[in-house]
Amino acid sequence: MPKVVVRNFAISIDGYGAGPDQSLQNPLGVNGEALHQWAVKTRTFHRMFGKDGGSTGTDEDFTEKSFANIGAWILGRNMFGPVRGAWPDESWKGWWGDEPPYHVPVFVLTHHARPSFTMKGGTVFHFVTTGIEAALDMALTAADGKDVRIGGGVSTIRQYMAAGMIDELHLAIAPVFLGKGEHLFEGMDLPALGYRSTGTVAGEGATHLIIDKA
Repeated sequence: MPKVVVRNFAISIDGYGAGPDQSLQNPLGVNGEALHQWAVKTRTFHRMFGKDGGSTGTDEDFTEKSFANIGAWILGRNMFGPVRGAWPDESWKGWWGDEPPYHVPVFVLTHHARPSFTMKGGTVFHFVTTGIEAALDMALTAADGKDVRIGGGVSTIRQYMAAGMIDELHLAIAPVFLGKGEHLFEGMDLPALGYRSTGTVAGEGATHLIIDKA
C-alpha cells in the first residue's frame, strides 16, 4: 500500500526547518543553508548537479533512499519559487533549472492557478488551488501505487501532519541552532496526533530521526 512520506527534511537542533526572511537571495531564510551542509556533500546531491564525487556513508544512504519508490511529490509554493501573489507571467520554472530532480509529477499548492508544464527529465508541475486533500488525491492517483513524498516547506508538512495524512517522516537534524524562523513542531501535540519516534541513526553530518504514525 502506498505511503505518504517526508524524507531527508532537514531541521535545526532547535526545530526550525527554515530561517527567517526567505527571499530570492535567501530561499532557505537567513542562515537556512546551514541546515543542508551535510546533504550537499553527498554523492546523490553531486549527481543531481551533474558532478562527480561526493561522500558515501550514512548520510548518502539516507539521501539516495529518499528518492526510492516515489511516484509523485507535493510542494508548497515557496518550495517551487519566491513569487508571491498572482503569477506575473509563466517564466519562473522552479529553483532547479531545466531538469529538476523529481522526474515524476509534482503538485504545487497555491492560491493562484497556472497551467501545468513539463520539464526535461520527466518532471511535470501541476498547480493545485483546491487544498491539501485534493492535492494528495491527485498525487496518489499519479503515483500509481508508489509513495507520495511531501517535499516541504515547513508550512506544508505541518498542514499534512495536523491532518494526520503523513505515514512516515525522516528528519535530518543538522548540528546548528537557528533561533528563529519556521518551526516544524511549534504548537503541535505529536503523540495526540498519533506520531511516535521509531528510530535514530547518527550520520556523518546529521542525526537521522524516523517518525511513524501509529
